[in-house]
Amino acid sequence: KLRIGSGIDFHQLEKSIPLIIGGVSIPLKGFKGHSDGDVLFHAVVDAILGALSLGDIGKYFPSNDPRWKDADSRHFLEYVCKLIEKEGYSIENIDATIILEHPVLKPHIINMRNNTAFALSIDLDQVSIKSTTTDKLGFIGKSEGIAATASVLLRK
Repeated sequence: KLRIGSGIDFHQLEKSIPLIIGGVSIPLKGFKGHSDGDVLFHAVVDAILGALSLGDIGKYFPSNDPRWKDADSRHFLEYVCKLIEKEGYSIENIDATIILEHPVLKPHIINMRNNTAFALSIDLDQVSIKSTTTDKLGFIGKSEGIAATASVLLRK
């Protein structure tokens, strides 16, 4: 039995906050978010929860809960990994896209893939991460924000 899920996350960029994407610290202004604001990990978590029909990230890690203030989003991935196992599924693959005007993320993608694979106890070749821009359109193009999308395929 196969299940597919999709996730999306957006965050506002803010100068005084570290920018963390896929567990990698990027030299640029960071995200305004309750946890560490890692849009990639948040999108992947939502994709997994969607594939399992278990709600969304806010159900498990609400932004009004002080326990998750500045939390490392790796913990969110590790938590949903346990849910996957509990439900009798395994991850076939993850495909994610980060949408950010700059900086160029290409030098960081391998580390993001490694961090994602490690947190979910899967092989590197099961994780695809890409990045793109909006060609200066909208709030992302004006460097006011960032987004990430993710799709996941689970197998029972």
